[in-house]
Amino acid sequence: MKKIQKHIEIVRSSNKGLSSLSQESCDAIYSLLKRHYCIVGVSIVNNLNDLRNLVSKQPDLVFMGMKYLPSGIADCAAEDKKIWLSTYLEQRDIAHTGSAGEAICLESNKPLAKQRALDAGFTTAPYIVIKRTETGLVAESSLSYPLFVKPSRGGGGDGINDESVVHNLMQLDGKVNSHTINFSGDWLIEQYLPGREFSVGILKEEYSKRLIAMPLELVTETNHRGERILSQEVKSMNLEKTLPVMDVSVRESVVNMAVGVFKCLGARDYGRIDIRFDEWGNPHFLEANLIPSLIEDYGSFPKACVVNLGMDYEKMILSIVRLGLERAKPTLEVSENSTVSSIFIPPIEAVPA
Repeated sequence: MKKIQKHIEIVRSSNKGLSSLSQESCDAIYSLLKRHYCIVGVSIVNNLNDLRNLVSKQPDLVFMGMKYLPSGIADCAAEDKKIWLSTYLEQRDIAHTGSAGEAICLESNKPLAKQRALDAGFTTAPYIVIKRTETGLVAESSLSYPLFVKPSRGGGGDGINDESVVHNLMQLDGKVNSHTINFSGDWLIEQYLPGREFSVGILKEEYSKRLIAMPLELVTETNHRGERILSQEVKSMNLEKTLPVMDVSVRESVVNMAVGVFKCLGARDYGRIDIRFDEWGNPHFLEANLIPSLIEDYGSFPKACVVNLGMDYEKMILSIVRLGLERAKPTLEVSENSTVSSIFIPPIEAVPA
């Protein structure tokens, strides 16, 4: 097979707190891309000098495996103390996979993403943001128990366990205090949604403006209180069941919300939108992940590609790369009238068993 004359540079950090791409995932993507592209490298970016070295290589495309760098010794949670890699690369005319810097920054702040969705007319669980020492504010708010508590930033189920659903102020204090050491940022306190949970993978169709929506239902074992919580432990051990969404009305409701939120966040190419139902079966936006896990047979996005499209791991990675390369080659852009519909939902009968 003749390799494509392109230079792809995979970027990740050896700092686990900064990297969205595990070593396992990086190795798999590297081996896959080496079979198809002439030059494939891995750049470890832990500081600004590393980032400058990445730019000096002038790759045709950077495969994004991290979101930001702290600009100094200051608290990484401060937005003005971060260097967003996507923005940094775009300012230097280097194409990269996935969304632009503004969308990545917005997605990384869960309360801001929720507010953007609300402003666009989508539903999300009522919420407040508090400092770790201000739990008394919950008692003064309009929220009622049970509540769901999670860090306002981070992914992969960070900070989420069976104690994340709290039924009184004592439990709330216990949950927040137990994670004071591990999480330095604010806390997102929202009304607990007891219904079904869904993850919708979004993948842009190549050389088109159409978005492919790929919903999955996520099912976990109930805890001692009968609650289903997609915790950090469940995610890391890959214990959740992923089911195709066969009901037409459910499928349409979660897909319409996911695509709408994806667009209102300014996302592009690919990503994941998480949704949960309330007790009456109404969908609510939970959060977005625009650099989702890309480990084979792990994480909602790769599984959504398989379940909805029968798209294997290699095809998924190559599609993400080609979408990024479209921006590096303006001649490949399509016309405004190249598609009839802006959303493609795989028909239920096409969903593999």
